[in-house]
Amino acid sequence: MALIYFLIVLSVLVLIHEVGHFVTARLFGVKADEFGYGFPPRILGFVKEKGKWKRVGARDRGSYKNTIWSLNWLPLGGFVRIKGEQADGQNDPDSFHTQPAWVRVIILAAGVSLNWILAAVLFSFVFAMGTNAVLEDLPSGAVVTDRSIRLTQVMVKSPAEKAGLLPNDIILSIDGVVPVSYEQAGELIGARSEKTFEIQFQRDDQTLATKVTPAYLASLDRKAIGVGLAEVGHVTFPPLTALKVGLTVNVGYTKAIVLTFGGLLKDLVMRRPVAQEFSGPVGIAVLTGQFAEQGIIPLLQFCAILSLNLAVINFLPIPALDGGRVLFLFIEKIRRRPMSRRLEALIHNVAFLILIGLILLVTVRDIAHYSGTIVGGLKGLVGM
Repeated sequence: MALIYFLIVLSVLVLIHEVGHFVTARLFGVKADEFGYGFPPRILGFVKEKGKWKRVGARDRGSYKNTIWSLNWLPLGGFVRIKGEQADGQNDPDSFHTQPAWVRVIILAAGVSLNWILAAVLFSFVFAMGTNAVLEDLPSGAVVTDRSIRLTQVMVKSPAEKAGLLPNDIILSIDGVVPVSYEQAGELIGARSEKTFEIQFQRDDQTLATKVTPAYLASLDRKAIGVGLAEVGHVTFPPLTALKVGLTVNVGYTKAIVLTFGGLLKDLVMRRPVAQEFSGPVGIAVLTGQFAEQGIIPLLQFCAILSLNLAVINFLPIPALDGGRVLFLFIEKIRRRPMSRRLEALIHNVAFLILIGLILLVTVRDIAHYSGTIVGGLKGLVGM
């Protein structure tokens, strides 16, 4: 099921991106030679000619007046083939390269813009439907139910981790005392830094208990059990407030993703170990399945974050990506004359092959990392 969820999510995110390119291109009179679901080779396609739909075969490479709508073999999103991007018919009036630079920038930016808007819509929908959130600095109008004190963090190799505590566990009592707030829970834990004590907690539908012995943690420079606490509740917002909160969260995540990639670039330039952890298609497929198991709301939140990542990555100034194409436009304006279209197409194609190679390397690493999860999923599919 994880694979099916992944293909659905990826298809929606990529097709939304390509719809942005397609719609803006047509608005400015630029021809879209083909709009396809999945990636070639083509299974079949259809094009409208003289008011009638004509079937386009897998090997048909002919040029048509209207857009070919195709179904392709690799179900990993889709694509739109804009006239002139590959140096074909580049001097025709309806070609991409005969448009003013500002029109080309809009067409190139439309895909990431729709991904960003989709993320904002998904976040807003999530907040309107209700989601678990930390009850701190909430906007007015928020309706809160199911309040609880939860673990937001469990430090690696800490006493809490050794005792079996996990993030999102609900704290019920500490040494027999039921805390009424996360501040009181922190005080109760802090007052027991010199002795072993019991924590009763809820995980899923089970009530459990464990004993924890505080220990010195160098990162905190004191004895502690190594947890973060917060008061969490199911929060629902009225539609207009949900829209405002969704936009705010969208901006916040966008800044965080940009800063993450900035940190990655800095690490690479300074030849330092890369601090960030990235997943390829396999890792994202596994995560998609895990969020889907938690319910539609967590899955939509994950989709929103994926959509933002897709937007930011696509606008990086790297050849083959939308941002790389915009970079070539700026170079064109500085030089006051365009680069050879065939040379530019060659650079983008070579860069695309390099990106595919990097994705394959990450995929191999992901397969090794998630091998247990993948095998378990395959066993479930065959009924083992």
